[in-house]
Amino acid sequence: MHKRQKIIIEILQNSKVTPLSPLKEKFEEITQLSDKYNINTLCTAFKVAKGSYYNHVFRKKENTLNEQKQSRMTTLIEEIYFEFNQIFGASKIYAILKYRGYAISERMVAKIMHQNEWFAVRSNSKKLYLQEQKIKKENLLNRQFTVSRPNEVWVSDVTIFSCAHRKFYICVILDLYSRKVIAYSISNNNSTQLTKRTFLKAINSRSITEPLMFHSDQGANYTSTRFMQTLKSHNVLQSLSQKGTPYDNSVMESFFKTLKCENLYRSIPNSEKELKATVSTYIDFYNNHRPHTFLRNQTPESFESLYYKKKPDVLEN
Repeated sequence: MHKRQKIIIEILQNSKVTPLSPLKEKFEEITQLSDKYNINTLCTAFKVAKGSYYNHVFRKKENTLNEQKQSRMTTLIEEIYFEFNQIFGASKIYAILKYRGYAISERMVAKIMHQNEWFAVRSNSKKLYLQEQKIKKENLLNRQFTVSRPNEVWVSDVTIFSCAHRKFYICVILDLYSRKVIAYSISNNNSTQLTKRTFLKAINSRSITEPLMFHSDQGANYTSTRFMQTLKSHNVLQSLSQKGTPYDNSVMESFFKTLKCENLYRSIPNSEKELKATVSTYIDFYNNHRPHTFLRNQTPESFESLYYKKKPDVLEN
């Protein structure tokens, strides 16, 4: 038997895909086996036209490149949007990108901005201003930092940390009962997008069955219409510290001090990737291994777990 025929038989015997399988499955199998066998032989074995396979590879590569470009452009558009205080819409941001030498269509800029809810505030700034004046900025928590159960009160804040000659904003949400970090995000911009993304991470990771209060300072990223509507849509009651009164959110202040003194000031990350890695590692340590004085030297995770053991009728997510 000819050597090439033996190889074809070997391919078909060791593969779940046959010449009668759907074309998509045959393409995927050829790609997986291409390190071991010749492409021409694989195409012959699965009865696939060589030109069709190479067209598939080209289209897949093109789609991947498009996704990579869109991801890169999303970061640039976000930076420009907040660099100019959220006053520019798609047309002006497109013009800035073009001036800076980036090739992208205005339509794509508009699509990315719409997907991320980056809308120019200039057109409705008066309306937003009037809405802000009507907001009742009540401190419902009123420094009552001891609560009776998980998911009764969440506290949140944003801190700045500089590395690699750039500023990064770290948004964290703690459950006040266990002092556990239930969500965090890191961004180049201190925006509503950052706080909203972190809140949605938290809400999707917990089982909320009873009333929940969310406490923070009066930063624009917490008092924006979009963020307040997000809280309202999840039936979460909002509480806000008084302006210029950090003690109203002292639990968050204490956490950030601990994070920086025990970790960031000592590890000194040199890039965004290193910063994200070191924060992730520390939060795992903080939640699962670090004894907390307020919790009688239990860890946040063990303290919270003990609550659910005592109340088996309460489901933990």
